Amino acid sequence: MTESLSFKNLTKRPGRALALALLCAFLCFAALAGSLFVTGLRQGLSSLETRLGADIMVVPYEATSKSRLSDMILQGNPGYFYMDSAVMDKLRSMEGVGEISAQFFLATASSSCCSAAVQIIGFDPATDFTIQPWVKHSYQGELGNMQVLVGNDLNAFPGDVLTFYGSDVTVAAKLDRTGTYLDTAVYANPETIRTLIAQAMEKKIYDFGDIDPYEVVSCVLINAADGYVTEDVLNEINIHVRKVEAVQTSALLSDVSSKLTGLSSLIGWLIAAIWILAIGILILAFVMISNERKKEFAVLRTLGASRGKLAGLIMKESLLVSCFGSLLGAALALLAVWLFGGAAENAMGLPFLLPKAGGLILLSAVSIAATILAGSLAAAVSAFRISGIDTAFILRGDDGRS
Repeated sequence: MTESLSFKNLTKRPGRALALALLCAFLCFAALAGSLFVTGLRQGLSSLETRLGADIMVVPYEATSKSRLSDMILQGNPGYFYMDSAVMDKLRSMEGVGEISAQFFLATASSSCCSAAVQIIGFDPATDFTIQPWVKHSYQGELGNMQVLVGNDLNAFPGDVLTFYGSDVTVAAKLDRTGTYLDTAVYANPETIRTLIAQAMEKKIYDFGDIDPYEVVSCVLINAADGYVTEDVLNEINIHVRKVEAVQTSALLSDVSSKLTGLSSLIGWLIAAIWILAIGILILAFVMISNERKKEFAVLRTLGASRGKLAGLIMKESLLVSCFGSLLGAALALLAVWLFGGAAENAMGLPFLLPKAGGLILLSAVSIAATILAGSLAAAVSAFRISGIDTAFILRGDDGRS
């Protein structure tokens, strides 16, 4: 009887049921959207740390003094800087230097010479230990001359031909998404990017100075050898190698990590405030609705319904409303984060990577369950009040509290 009555009561008063469902949807939306946003930022930062993957990054001194390094590495702004490749030989011979590999940067132009304005990153597959492990998930072949790999966010696919500074390159593969600036970059081997740098110098779109494109590198990535402290190796480089700056990658990411921690705390407090307010409104709404339905409950009592049956009626109505509202809120949260996560990433300059399907399902299930529980607790307050009504007083028009 109560199951049938619960459904009929909701359909007879669709406005009231919809209002309660929207409150539950708001609760679930706040919980899930906030959780997904924070999780996406944390996973994005973790992905960036993995892709940088080196203890130390050595760059020309002017790159750090002009903040160009941070703009390129953390925000993905296209850029370039170069230093003599002889630095690589000197670094390789230093005590405490373990794995070592060079990278090359080139920013393309948004003009007729190039298919798109992107960051091109050159890496040596033979020595690389940061990009190559990621590449292997999508491409197991050998990257040939005038072939490139493209980030996941670029509108290019295997077999496509792109033009940079008048030279055609073929897309060999599209890489997995990282949620970082790496998703908008193009990757090439040293021979290809040096050819492109030479072509860019001929076009004279940017001022490259008097560099020899075949005798430069942009940065050198280093892992400290076993038994050596990263800070000690870094200090040795800064003391003994001129015109370069050694930067610890963990320090490079510290500002991003601090910003992320502060933002996560703010979102957490906002979610808590929203839940406290919404649960309070739910309790008030259920109590007010129950007060309006006292005569209905009194009639049910005279027809033989027990106090427990009345409480069960309210709880079942709450369960139906909470389930519908939480499912709606979860769907809207997933849609909102999917649509606007990238925009938020660009606005804040922070990496963003949504969880895989399993993580999305888990967070959604937890948010839905928490919302249903909150709705049930709010209804329980009303059910407790109704269980104490005095049927005779209600039918005579009195307050009905025993």
